[in-house]
Amino acid sequence: MIVADLLGVEGYTVKIAHDGNAGLRQAIEEPFDLLILDVMLPGIGGFEICQSVREHGFAGAVLMLTARGQVADCVRGLEIGADDYLPKPFDPDELLARINALLRRIHQEPLTPVTKVRFGKFTGDFASGKFFRNGEAIKLSGKEKELLRFLVNQRGRILPRETILEQVWKGQSFITERTVDVHISWLRQKLGDDPQSPRHIVTVRGEGYRFEM
Repeated sequence: MIVADLLGVEGYTVKIAHDGNAGLRQAIEEPFDLLILDVMLPGIGGFEICQSVREHGFAGAVLMLTARGQVADCVRGLEIGADDYLPKPFDPDELLARINALLRRIHQEPLTPVTKVRFGKFTGDFASGKFFRNGEAIKLSGKEKELLRFLVNQRGRILPRETILEQVWKGQSFITERTVDVHISWLRQKLGDDPQSPRHIVTVRGEGYRFEM
C-alpha cells in the first residue's frame, strides 16, 4: 500500500491487487504501462505472473520487488521477462527513478514484432497464415491480415487513421479514412470483438484506434 500511495502522490494512476490471482487477471484483461510485482504474493507469485503476462503478449514494463537480494532471484526474474529488479527495503527515490526510466524506455523503443498472437478466443500465426476463433479456422483477407499485424505490432499505442492508411495501404490516393473504419469493423466481427464494447481493437474518440492484448 505504501508503494501505491507514493505513486499516487506522484500523479500515477495506480491499481492494486491484493493477491497473485487477482493481479494476474488484471494484468491480462486491462491495459497497463508498468507492472510492479512482489515475488512473494498470496496465491500465484510474482515470477509466475511475469511469465504468464509475457506469454499473453504484455508489452509494458515489469519491475520485480523482493525482500531477497540473491543473484539467482534476479537472474530468474530477468530471464522470464522482467525489465528491472529492486530488493527491499529500497529508497522511495530509487523506486521512482527506476519507474521513470522504464516508462521512458517502453515509450521510446520499438516493440518487438509479433509472429504469433493469442487474445480472447482468437489465436493466429502470421507466418503460416492460419487463424482460429474458438478453435475453428477463420479466413482473413490479405488486407485484414496486414491490418491486424500492424495493430498487434503497435499494441498499446494510439494509431491515427492516417497513420494506419500510410502503413497498411501505403498511402494509396484513392483510399480514404472510411476504409480503415470498415476494415476495423470486419476485423472485430471475425475476431469476436464486440463492436459496442470492444476489448481489443479500441476506438479512441477523436484520435484513432488502439490495440490491446
